[in-house]
Amino acid sequence: MPRMKGAELIAEFLIRQKMPYVFGLCGHGNVGLLDALYDVRDRIKFVSPRHEQVAAHMADAYFRVRHEPVATLTSCGPGSCNIVMPLAVALSDSSAMLAITANVPTSQFNRSPFQEINRHYQADFPSIIRPVVKRSLQPTRVDMLPLALRQAASLMVSGRPGPVNVDVPFNVFQEEDDVELPSPAPPLHTHRGGAAPEEIAAAATMIRTAQRPVLFVGHGVTLSEAGRELTEIVHRIGIPVISSPNGMGCLDMADPLSLGFIGRNGAYPANEAGRRADLVIAIGARFDDRSASSWLPGYSWNFPHAKLIHVDVDPDELGRNYPPDLGLLADARTFLRQLLAELTRGEARSERLAPWHAQIKQWQAEWEKFVRPNFAVHSSPLRPERVVADCRAVLPEDAVLACDVGVHHNWYMQFWTARRPQTMLNSWGFSGMGFGAAGVLGAKLAAPERPCVAVTGDGCFAMVPHVLCTAVEYAIPVVWVVWNNFSFASIRDIQLGMFNQRELGTAFHEGANKTPYNPDFAAWARAAGAEGLTVTKSQDFAGALEHAVKSNKPFLLDVHVDAEVRPPATGAWQLPPTPHKEPVFGERYVPADAPAE
Repeated sequence: MPRMKGAELIAEFLIRQKMPYVFGLCGHGNVGLLDALYDVRDRIKFVSPRHEQVAAHMADAYFRVRHEPVATLTSCGPGSCNIVMPLAVALSDSSAMLAITANVPTSQFNRSPFQEINRHYQADFPSIIRPVVKRSLQPTRVDMLPLALRQAASLMVSGRPGPVNVDVPFNVFQEEDDVELPSPAPPLHTHRGGAAPEEIAAAATMIRTAQRPVLFVGHGVTLSEAGRELTEIVHRIGIPVISSPNGMGCLDMADPLSLGFIGRNGAYPANEAGRRADLVIAIGARFDDRSASSWLPGYSWNFPHAKLIHVDVDPDELGRNYPPDLGLLADARTFLRQLLAELTRGEARSERLAPWHAQIKQWQAEWEKFVRPNFAVHSSPLRPERVVADCRAVLPEDAVLACDVGVHHNWYMQFWTARRPQTMLNSWGFSGMGFGAAGVLGAKLAAPERPCVAVTGDGCFAMVPHVLCTAVEYAIPVVWVVWNNFSFASIRDIQLGMFNQRELGTAFHEGANKTPYNPDFAAWARAAGAEGLTVTKSQDFAGALEHAVKSNKPFLLDVHVDAEVRPPATGAWQLPPTPHKEPVFGERYVPADAPAE
């Protein structure tokens, strides 16, 4: 066995894992590993953004695009605490990364050295990070590193993917031991558990007898890379598809059987189909409040009036919000292949679904008639629909869109047409502001040959403006579309709608005269060395976006968007005990045989 420093062992292990990048920041606690990374800089690149939050968002987005994890590196105390929020984003959305954090030397444990957390336990950073990772490991000797690294690398991609932490004391980077490098952990998709044959037969029977079936596909289908199987089963049987945000593109959303997103700001056909279905086949989707209209019956879903087949690789999600009639613990792609094989033995696409398809086409036509005129309106500031439509018209099908959180995200959920999987990146479960603006850097490193565009609110971008520095420093040619409505508009709208038109702390104003205020984002970009343009008229946006993409440089578009135009609600969302609003388009559906409330 070779004699190696702990830092050398870690660096070599990352290379064996075929990780091309480490995203992180320097600190006194991790300089030992930085020194080891210097020696292998021709085989693995260290990218240092100006804030640890950005490093973790970059790793998260990199994984979402390639389904190959990379590592982050942070130092003791504050540096590692700065990745707690982005790790929560990654855990909520099942995104894998190896978070390497540094800690104080073991000889100083529990003596309160610089940046030690020790109120309840020595070197206790793992207690801080525990709720936002699948596992936190703290090897305190060099000979403990091989097992910890192998377990961490395997755990982050097995079952439901997620971030894993390895917390390394300072001296473990520097000390030496006779150690053997662990073998690389298997990649994502190595283990693909399937359902039992009798469960597949039962699912097929339920599908064959359903009159109004829908498929509800979530991030599990994306992670399983089951787009081909999903498309085949949709076309063979004729079951329409409703997508969660992170399931978008698994079925080309231009397909007539793609109904879009469901929930308060979902598409009307998706909500109508969801609340009127007699069978829902949910695959890798978790029925969160926003995609289930806060679980209010009749707005997005109607369980138990509708039967539910729920398929997920994570047993914790089966029955969390809706008890399934048939719950299957299985990988999404394996399940779809099993189901395809079973359905080939019996009836394929059936004419019994013709009335269901006709009804769906009617809903699609009604929705199109309601929303389409607004896409043609030119205005200053821009109508939100124009921004979404021009992005779709300008960007190629394989472009990666990294969407931040806020009111702009609601518009993209409602109207974006994702043509391929892994092209629409969302912070959905934890909704961390800055994910899109920062994550787009990792997305571009994962897909350097494809356009990568972040659509980020003015509030989100102002939280991580230093992403401009990183893009310029490392020549990462991404485009930021800053949705500038001079407010935290999604929260402002909650205040105005639920609290008697009273607003506090959600609109950006300059001085007592209440003049709308924001920094000049385009000038900010130019000051950082990137390109920047301000767009205030809708006639100019498509051309500006096309120019930004073609420039192949870091480019920011400061786009002034009308904050008074709101997405038309087609479902509901409730923050108890506040009453919920009724849909703007469509209405709650109560089955005739539903029990009286």
